[in-house]
Amino acid sequence: MNVEWVRRCCMAFPHATEQVQWGYDLVFKVGGKMFAVTAMEPAPVVLSFKCSPESFAELIERSGVIPAPYLARAQWVAMQSDDALPAAEVKQLLRQSYDLVFAKLPKKLQNTLKEAPAKKKAAK
Repeated sequence: MNVEWVRRCCMAFPHATEQVQWGYDLVFKVGGKMFAVTAMEPAPVVLSFKCSPESFAELIERSGVIPAPYLARAQWVAMQSDDALPAAEVKQLLRQSYDLVFAKLPKKLQNTLKEAPAKKKAAK
């Protein structure tokens, strides 16, 4: 698992966007809200993402996973190394993070995003 792997995984989600923030972090968003952050340069944390309260409690008990700096109160965890969790599990957790953030978007924005692909296809 590396930055490009995380990027491919996150950008596969509908309406996901990416932008570099805070100098060297690649931030993935949906509807303007973050759902994952990965470091593009060596750092103490390689990947952070939102999770459910249950997942948060379970994940921070595992070696190499800590409450995310600045974001732990919002149920974010941080991986301290690329191999702290298996890739298949990371992929599922990134999708869960995306879904949690999408669900908190205003209903009007959710509906706009849900309708967007249909409009694009109709325009072809």
